[in-house]
Amino acid sequence: MKQPDLPITIRGYDPGDQDRIRELTLEGFDGVSIDQNADALLALDSEPLWETRKWAGVQAELDASPSDHFVAELDGEVIGYITTHPQPAAGIGLIPNMAVDARYRRRGVASRLIEHALDYLLACGMRVAKIETLVQNAQGQSLYPSFGFQEVARQIHYVRRLDD
Repeated sequence: MKQPDLPITIRGYDPGDQDRIRELTLEGFDGVSIDQNADALLALDSEPLWETRKWAGVQAELDASPSDHFVAELDGEVIGYITTHPQPAAGIGLIPNMAVDARYRRRGVASRLIEHALDYLLACGMRVAKIETLVQNAQGQSLYPSFGFQEVARQIHYVRRLDD
């Protein structure tokens, strides 16, 4: 059952948020990460594990364009984040990553983050917003269409070991 929305504040990302965003990333993408699926399938159990690779990707986004990302705060604590990547030449704004603290899910945090990201991308002159999710992410598949996103295609990822 959905609980009442939380009185959160959305603000711009600050580099001091990185440690908390790392925690949220690893918690939020556990079970819905392509790299995690690949590690499990191939029985990869040495560094760099999926957590290391996922965080490296998010950290690179944060470092490359800090002003394109946002956090949700509740009583001064970062409880969620969203990253965006405006592509002016294409007129497409990407939303590559979003995670919300498990304690606060289904309380309107993700919705507020998406609303903020869409407003930001529109203000940046984007004509289209694009967000992706995996088949096993039921929450994303339910949430994104409620914002008008339409499924375009499904993609299959293949992996194989090279060191066998």
